[in-house]
Amino acid sequence: MRLRFFLATLVLCMLFPMQVFAATDIKGVRLWRAPDNTRLVFDLSGPVTHNVFALDSPERIVIDVKSTRLSADLKAILEQKSPIKDVRVGLQANELRIVLDMAAKVTPKSFTLAPNQQYGHRLVVDLYDEKGTTGNKAEPTVPITVPSTPISTAKTPATYKQRDIVIAIDAGHGGEDPGAIGPRGLKEKDVVLAIAKELQRQINAEKGFRAELVRTGDYFIPLRKRTDIARKKNADMFISVHADAAPRASAYGASVYALSDRGATSETARWLADSENRSDLIGGAGNVSLGDKDQVLAGVLLDLSMTASLASSLDVGQKILNQMGNVTRLHKARVEQAGFMVLKSPDMPSILVETGFITNPAESRKLANRSHQMAIARSIHTGVKQFFYSNPPAGTYVAAQRDAGKTLIGPLQHVVKSGESVSILALRYQVSIAEIRRANKLKGDTIHIGQKLTIPARTLAAQP
Repeated sequence: MRLRFFLATLVLCMLFPMQVFAATDIKGVRLWRAPDNTRLVFDLSGPVTHNVFALDSPERIVIDVKSTRLSADLKAILEQKSPIKDVRVGLQANELRIVLDMAAKVTPKSFTLAPNQQYGHRLVVDLYDEKGTTGNKAEPTVPITVPSTPISTAKTPATYKQRDIVIAIDAGHGGEDPGAIGPRGLKEKDVVLAIAKELQRQINAEKGFRAELVRTGDYFIPLRKRTDIARKKNADMFISVHADAAPRASAYGASVYALSDRGATSETARWLADSENRSDLIGGAGNVSLGDKDQVLAGVLLDLSMTASLASSLDVGQKILNQMGNVTRLHKARVEQAGFMVLKSPDMPSILVETGFITNPAESRKLANRSHQMAIARSIHTGVKQFFYSNPPAGTYVAAQRDAGKTLIGPLQHVVKSGESVSILALRYQVSIAEIRRANKLKGDTIHIGQKLTIPARTLAAQP
């Protein structure tokens, strides 16, 4: 009996040791540099056990990975700009040691990822810059910390109080996260960054406005940190740009999303319960001050702020959607509402713009086209202007111009859609029916679907 047991155990040991103890391969490595951190992603043939720690004098990061073989050229990461000066590899017993020689002090964090979509097993190592050190940044960026009242730039009047309206533009995904992928390999992260940069260019050419990019290059930012960055830039509005995916390749059309009512309610509770977020608001980073309020009153004020932000989000979202309908097909004619994480900000209007279905072959080709990207950006820009010309924040150049009764917007081009009339357009654009008739040489009020109309420039009077 004992002999049988011994032989069975021996057979099992001969059959399974290679599966159990076989070394995992590091098949490749990728690097992304963000303004304040560096991300390393090791592609693996299987799961691993690892340990990461920092050493100083000189500064270096040590990555120990058990039962692992190296099948990739780690020196390739030195070709990109980052705080990593050199990389060395050693093998001790059954453990692979990777040493990163650093140009500046960093704080490491690491985690592993199971296979997902096009990716296999991965080991992710994030190297966060210490305050006061920058390493080698991938590109020059605007500092995250700005004065509480932005100082006017050259394109605004010298009067200090007449600040710019600040728009935070968030290009979705990035770095390790490509987002949706089109039929010819077009990545959502690349398309939306191109549109975001074009939107920034257009907004910055508009007097009284300033656009700030949340993501300036090809790197990943956690969802909540995206709104944190916008808040630290004192943004008056947050716009997240995406390109949708769908199970059916035939799905088409642009969409605009605002936060759902249920999401707004749950987010109010989360902000009140989360001491870190609460201290952020109390510290003045946001536009809601709760520092001197008791819990009940703070809840009421924050709920009111969330409700007001949601109403503004729906308003500007519809204006943008109306403009996008002039340059591309729409998936839905009205703003949709969902619990997207990046929309859960209680102190600024926030919308998510789906510029089209990148998984639709025809829309994918359009989204890759520079002219179409410019047209999409222009439609978002126009909707933003319409909203802020009607609702300018106090102390801004736009508010001063409106109060002075000066012309602020127009002329615009509008493509007539089903159900629209001259009277509806006059109400929407705040011009008279007679002005629309004169601008388009209309003899009456008959208009047709697909007809292009000029909406004349107009002056927006101060609100009572």
